[in-house]
Amino acid sequence: MQRAPYAADPAASRGREFAEDRDGARGPRSEFQRDRDRIIHSIAFRRLRSKTQVFVAPDGDHYRTRLTHSLEVAQIGRVIARELGLDEDLTEALCLAHDIGHPPFGHAGEEALEDAMTHAGGYDHNAHGIRVLARLESPYPDHPGLNLTWEMLEGMAKHNGPVETSNWALAEIDEAFSLQLDQWPSLEAQVAAVADDIAYDNHDIDDGLRAGFLSLDDLMELDLLADQFRRVEKRFPHAPREIQLRELVRSQIGLMVNDVLENTRARVKGMASADEARGAGEQTAGFSPEMAVEERRLKKFMYERLYYHPEQIQTSERARDVVSRLFAAYRDDPKIMPNGWADQLPAGDPHTSRHIADFIAGMTDRFAIDQCRRIYGKAPEGLSNV
Repeated sequence: MQRAPYAADPAASRGREFAEDRDGARGPRSEFQRDRDRIIHSIAFRRLRSKTQVFVAPDGDHYRTRLTHSLEVAQIGRVIARELGLDEDLTEALCLAHDIGHPPFGHAGEEALEDAMTHAGGYDHNAHGIRVLARLESPYPDHPGLNLTWEMLEGMAKHNGPVETSNWALAEIDEAFSLQLDQWPSLEAQVAAVADDIAYDNHDIDDGLRAGFLSLDDLMELDLLADQFRRVEKRFPHAPREIQLRELVRSQIGLMVNDVLENTRARVKGMASADEARGAGEQTAGFSPEMAVEERRLKKFMYERLYYHPEQIQTSERARDVVSRLFAAYRDDPKIMPNGWADQLPAGDPHTSRHIADFIAGMTDRFAIDQCRRIYGKAPEGLSNV
C-alpha cells in the first residue's frame, strides 16, 4: 500500500542519538527496519519469553507470556498500519518493544520495585524499557544502548499520549536526546498503543477461559461480548463450545480493528504530514467514542473477574514478596549479585538502588525464583496457579 502523507518516513528520520560508523555490509534496510531488527536480536526481548503476562510463572505451555503477547500486538499493529498507509516497520518495532521494561511477575513485580525505589526516584516499566534500550543493552562497540531512532524512542515514551511528569529514567534520556514529551507521538505509536489494548483485552479472555477463571456465563454479562457470541453460535451452531469461544475472541479482535480503522480514517482526512498528528493536541488513531466506552467496560470487567480474582491476588502477593526480598538482599550485600553486576555497582544512592533495580527488572520469573532459592535456601511456594 502507498505510504500516506501522515506516515513516518524512515528517509526523513530525525536520526539517532549517536553517530554510527557503518561499513555498508548489513543490507539495504530502512532506519525503522534497523530499529525492529535491533529489538528482535536484543537479549531483553528474548527474556520476555519467561516473563508474566497474566498468570505468574505458568506451568502450562499454552498460556501467554510477555513475548507471545508482544508478537500478537505486533501482528495487530501491522494490519492496522498497512491499512492506514503508515510505516509498518516502525509500528512493528514499537509493538515488539512496548513491554521490554516489565520486571518479573508482571504488575506485581512492578509494584514491589516501585515500593523499594521510593527513596531513589521510583520505578516505571515504560521509562525503564527506554532505559534498557537506550543505555543498558549495549552490544555495539561505538555507542551505548541500541541507539534507536528518535521516532522509535519518542513512540515508546509517548505511545499513551504526552508525558506531563517524567520519572528520572525517562528524564535522563530526554535531557540527552529531547523527545518533545509535551506533544502527541506519531500515528505509528498511537496504533501500537491501541493494538496493545486490543491484544490484551481479548487474548487475556482466552487465557482466563483456559484457566477456568472466566466462564461463558461471565462473558455474557457484557452486551458487547454477548452480541458477538450469539453471532458466533448462529454461524457455527454445531462447533464445540471451546471452538466457539476461540472464535468469539477472533471476532472481537476483528470488530475492534475495524472500528479503529473506520474512526482513524475519518480523523486523518486532510492530514498532510506526520508532524500534524504530533501537533493535533489529541489522539488521532484509536477507537470510536462508542467503542471506547465498550472497551472501558471490558477492562473493568477483566479487572474484577480475572486480574483481581482472589487466587490471582494471593499469587501476586507472593510474587511481590519475592521481588521485595531480592531487593532487600542485594541492598544488604551487593556482592551476592552475579554476572558482573556486583563489580559494576556505583557508590551511593540513588545510583546503588537504581543499579539493583536494573538487575532485578531484567530477571525472568524463573530466574527470580532461582535467585530467591539461592539466597534464602528455599524456593518460594505458590507462585503458579495454572
